[in-house]
Amino acid sequence: MTPPLRQPSVRARAPATGRAAPKGRTSPSSRAPAVARPPAVGFVSLGCPKALVDSERLITELKTRGYAIAAGYADADLVVVNTCGFIDAAIDESLQAIGEALRHNGRVLVTGCLGANPQRILERHPKVLGVTGPHAYERVIAAVNQHLPQPHDPFIDLVPPQGIRLTPRHYAYLKISEGCNNRCSFCIIPALRGKLASRTLDDVMREAEALVRGGAKELLVISQDTSAYGSDIRYREASWRGERHETRLLDLVRALGKLGAWARLHYVYPYPHVDQIIPLMSEQGVLPYLDIPFQHASPAVLKRMRRPAHAEDTLRRIESWRTQRPELTLRSSFIVGFPGETDAEFGQLLGWLDVAQLDRVGCFQYSPVEGAAANAIAAAVPDEVKQERYRLFMRKAAEISRARLAGRIGQRCRVLVDAIEDDIAIARSAGEAPEIDGVVRIHGATGLKVGEFATVEITGSDTYDLQARRCDSGPPTAP
Repeated sequence: MTPPLRQPSVRARAPATGRAAPKGRTSPSSRAPAVARPPAVGFVSLGCPKALVDSERLITELKTRGYAIAAGYADADLVVVNTCGFIDAAIDESLQAIGEALRHNGRVLVTGCLGANPQRILERHPKVLGVTGPHAYERVIAAVNQHLPQPHDPFIDLVPPQGIRLTPRHYAYLKISEGCNNRCSFCIIPALRGKLASRTLDDVMREAEALVRGGAKELLVISQDTSAYGSDIRYREASWRGERHETRLLDLVRALGKLGAWARLHYVYPYPHVDQIIPLMSEQGVLPYLDIPFQHASPAVLKRMRRPAHAEDTLRRIESWRTQRPELTLRSSFIVGFPGETDAEFGQLLGWLDVAQLDRVGCFQYSPVEGAAANAIAAAVPDEVKQERYRLFMRKAAEISRARLAGRIGQRCRVLVDAIEDDIAIARSAGEAPEIDGVVRIHGATGLKVGEFATVEITGSDTYDLQARRCDSGPPTAP
């Protein structure tokens, strides 16, 4: 029996608190029975949420042009594999996915970050029909049309105004820019996705409004560097709802706060101007939650990484943020075993964690990405040392997480229900992002619905998750 299309992996930079990020799920349309049907394209989407948004955009465009989206290899006339090329493990997964698609279908187009290095793909899989790089939407559509001619009568009315989404109906990713102007020594994203290219604020907000009208209760703002939003276009003015705005993070936060939906900021660098958005956060709009890729705490390591902020500044900033918003949740990801990292520098990282008391933390062991400048900066840290540092780091992070979650017992908060399993609702509060953080388990799910809000009281906790019971509606209690 021919298997269904490989389920896409939606990887959010680092496993949440030591656990692997769950696999994303797509639900494309099934093949029409015996009657004539439009040509069908299958999709395999790998990588980060930004790649998932690329896949959503491509699927929306193909549906608009009249193509069907296939559920399995046997139903597809052609398969598009959207790849990831950031670290070696992601490259291996992408090459395996291409091979699987070739075995079970045979007609395969490749796009995404790994497509920026087409020779690597063609050496392993010379029979693919074509290769394009990341966010090359027009080229992908043209390649599909070349190998699978476009139907004569596309059913444009079958495509919802918010487009085709691969996430559950009640939350959606909102990508505000492409590329990055930072030159971190361990990262090849600028080489794969180019320089920062921000969308104007009115363009972003039109999409945000369409997503909310389409049922999204939560918008997850993503980019490579959210704090730099608009800097590449000199904070160009834009008009939204009859008001003038600049294309910058502060104005975007103000606008998102008017939609009546949750908005969650990811990939925020701790630049000074981020201080301005803290007072605007609330559990009714832009959430008191920041996903900040600190990566390390040792000034020497950060310098070798070419990171744009220093540990001493971030500690002062964190203290100020929490003074203004005690309910603020901070999540981050870190790298251990970076080239040249000494025992003393790793010790600085553990000490910094003790002071910073981050709520949600993930960690990578350094992987020598092909083409990254970091590979030549200093001697590689032995694998066994990296593994031991990872173990010690995650043990420290787990201790902090356990204590901080225990401190939430007795608080009342608003949650968004993601799933119901038997008589338990799986939900998230303002402090948990989907797929990368923990969850709130509500015992006694009668009357609760997926995609709806509820008010709960936190009754228990473990290392990463919370337990709760429903309670009467009322304002959340502050820490």
